Amino acid sequence: MARRAAAQDIDALLQALPPALAALARRGVPHPYRKGAVLIEEGASGDTLYVILAGRLRAFSTNLAQDREITYGSYGPGEYVGEMGLDGGRRSATVIAEAASICAVIARPTLETHIAENPGFAFELLAKVIARARAATLTARQLALNDVYGRLKWVLESAATPPGADGWCRIERLTHRELAAQLGCSREMVSRVMKDLERGGHVLTEAQVIRVRLPLPPRW
Repeated sequence: MARRAAAQDIDALLQALPPALAALARRGVPHPYRKGAVLIEEGASGDTLYVILAGRLRAFSTNLAQDREITYGSYGPGEYVGEMGLDGGRRSATVIAEAASICAVIARPTLETHIAENPGFAFELLAKVIARARAATLTARQLALNDVYGRLKWVLESAATPPGADGWCRIERLTHRELAAQLGCSREMVSRVMKDLERGGHVLTEAQVIRVRLPLPPRW
């Protein structure tokens, strides 16, 4: 009975995916991952694709010498990771489970068979690679051309909802550590800038959200 219930749960997760991705995921092996589990390790060899059925994964790199991280993206159900390793090269980022997750694990031969039978999926995969390459280019540009405040301003303004009736925009709560990982700087620097923005009445930090009054000052 437990196995039957588990199969039904997986089937429900598969049905929630976009049809083209669901067709691929059904060929894979469902695998649960606990929070904090490492699915992909930067620098390792591998050509496996992970289709996310439930939970959330984060891709990042770490500079151990400076004790810093940079986050490339956070991904949920209906997305997949590992496509950058399909050329047979070494993994370009580490991927961990931010929450307990379930993924359909797709080996490269399985993906090749799927594309041979469904050539249209190759264009979807290519579009995903291009979109993430563009996002990485934009991130690199922000890191190279802006100071910490400029990068923080860009992240907050990009994530903010349209202003409500009270004039405030809202952002799902990000910790200072998470912001630092996105910006490629120290948590202490983020805390310092955010505190100044709060003092200036531009930002309000609440339990579940950050409220922002746009536009933020052009300079810190």
